[in-house]
Amino acid sequence: MGEVLRPARQGEGEFRTTRPPVRGARGHPQAPTRETAPAARRRATRTQPADRRTIVHRTRRRRVVRRHPAERPPARSLTRRGWPPRRSRPESSTVSQPAFDFGDEPLDDAANPTYTVGELADAINDQLRRGFSDGVWVRGEIDGLRNSGPHTYFALVEDTDRGRAVMNVSLFAPMKRNLTPLLKKNRLELGNGMKVRIYGHLDFYAPNGRLGLKMAGIDPRFTLGELSQARDQVVRRLVASGLYDANRRRPWPTAPLRVGVVTSVGTAAWHDFHHEIEASRFGFQLRVCDTRVQGDGADRSVAAAITTLARRPDVDCIVVIRGGGARNELATFDAESIAMAIATASVPVITGLGHEIDRSVADEVAHTSYKTPTACARALIDAVSTFGSEVEQAWAAITALASRRLGDASTALVDRAHRVARRTHAAVERADERLSTRADRLVATPARAIAGHEQRLAAATERLLRRPPQVLDAEARALDAASSRLALLDPVNLLRRGWSITRDADGNVVRRTDQAAPGSVITTELADGTLTSRIEEP
Repeated sequence: MGEVLRPARQGEGEFRTTRPPVRGARGHPQAPTRETAPAARRRATRTQPADRRTIVHRTRRRRVVRRHPAERPPARSLTRRGWPPRRSRPESSTVSQPAFDFGDEPLDDAANPTYTVGELADAINDQLRRGFSDGVWVRGEIDGLRNSGPHTYFALVEDTDRGRAVMNVSLFAPMKRNLTPLLKKNRLELGNGMKVRIYGHLDFYAPNGRLGLKMAGIDPRFTLGELSQARDQVVRRLVASGLYDANRRRPWPTAPLRVGVVTSVGTAAWHDFHHEIEASRFGFQLRVCDTRVQGDGADRSVAAAITTLARRPDVDCIVVIRGGGARNELATFDAESIAMAIATASVPVITGLGHEIDRSVADEVAHTSYKTPTACARALIDAVSTFGSEVEQAWAAITALASRRLGDASTALVDRAHRVARRTHAAVERADERLSTRADRLVATPARAIAGHEQRLAAATERLLRRPPQVLDAEARALDAASSRLALLDPVNLLRRGWSITRDADGNVVRRTDQAAPGSVITTELADGTLTSRIEEP
């Protein structure tokens, strides 16, 4: 995992010979000739590594054996190689300049050599090769990565106290092919924001006058170490805050049919997950947040999507999925923002990030993590299927219990019906016996009973025949007494005895003086007639 790819020979990928500059007629260095691309490729293929630690670089004039960077001493500065040349006098704050008043003197190139732009560029490259003959290791962060045909270009940047330092890097196709197996072995892929330690050769590119680094090797241990360190820091902060296992403590829904999905719609991850869900035939309801899952800003986008879905009342759980990729691409899910969104979500969150070996911080803090999106879908389907099986088992148990209870009740009812029938039959028989007994008694004693009744009837008749005259006399006397009392109370008799009855104009009997107002007319009834009077005073 920590293997460092050895750099290939210097100048690989740039189709330029390395022979020393050729002096022209006046002694000036001429620009080196350039090979055509096919010729350079043929020459490059003739040189193969002798073993894992040694690369043989053949030039037209000499055979140079280059050691692996791990065996080389640190790159020496230019001053250690005698470049720039030492000055014979102390340096001053002013830059010495030649006299520009040439007068009529003829041009002397020997005294004042003049470079063309191309010659100066080649001279700079020659000095760079001498000063950094063993190449140089540089670490920084990749920015502005772009592919142009088979080649890759990016800037290696570092933020310092004096501002941002930038070194342009070129990764040409031949070296790219050499590095690809090592990157794949360590599950890495060059991308923006990735911190790397790379090996290369400095090169001054004349067409645009820029100094750059031609990449020839990479140390994956550095990148993996940076990723691991950042990951461990996030995990430590989560543990310290008590949120590391917060989502795992969330209860798993009984039937997770309402699922929130955080993914990039249109990717293979979404297709696999959705196909598995659709094939299950269960009534899943998917709420999908289409978001970026890698690249700049992906961590913020994923965290926002998780938070949005967790706030919805119609979501039972959240699924975060993406397809497989390089190990450094998985670093998006090591971000603290995503981990915090998962840890504080109000519903369980499961992940399926497509990595069989590596686990991200999101996997660590999630309720459950699975290797692939398909595995996530199957877990949801299994949960719903298990719930359905439990419901069917419960229904079967209820049906069996109900059938058993109904059978027991039916048996008890039949037994009771039999007991009622037996008891009814016995009761009827007993009643019949009692009726027969009483009938026998009635048949045996009628004459005696009739004789007794006849005697009582005769006695009663005799008593009735003796009592009517006595009763009539007593009643007549009582009637006469009542008639006398009634005659005494007759109003006519009372009027004859001197009483009178006074009535007002309405015919009402006047019983009190306040019933006759002054000026009113009253009528007094006497035994022999009536008198009409007008009230003067009360």
